[in-house]
Amino acid sequence: MMKYKGYLGEVTYDAEAKIFHGEVLGLKDVITFQGTTVNELEKAFKDSIDDYINWCKERGEEPEKTFSGNIRIRISPDLHAKLSQAATIKGLSLNSLIIDKLQKK
Repeated sequence: MMKYKGYLGEVTYDAEAKIFHGEVLGLKDVITFQGTTVNELEKAFKDSIDDYINWCKERGEEPEKTFSGNIRIRISPDLHAKLSQAATIKGLSLNSLIIDKLQKK
C-alpha cells in the first residue's frame, strides 16, 4: 500500500511484462500509475496524485478524497436499540460508542 497526500495506492506486479501497476483507491475518478522499479513507481504515484489535484484546480473543482470518514451501515432494529441504550447508559452519543468499540478491535 502506498500513501501520499491522504491518497492510498494499491500495487500489483505483472511478471510477464515486468512492470508494477497501481491504482488510487476509494475514488470515483480513476487514477492509475506504473513503473518498472520501486523508485519509478513511487514517482509515478506522486506525479499522478499531483496531476489529479492540479487538474481539479484548473476545472474549479475540489479534488475527491479517498475516505470521507462517513460510513453507512445497516443493522437490525434490535441491535440499534441495544447500542443506543448502551450509549445512553455510558453518557455517550451512539456515534462515540461505535467509534470506541471499533477502535478496541
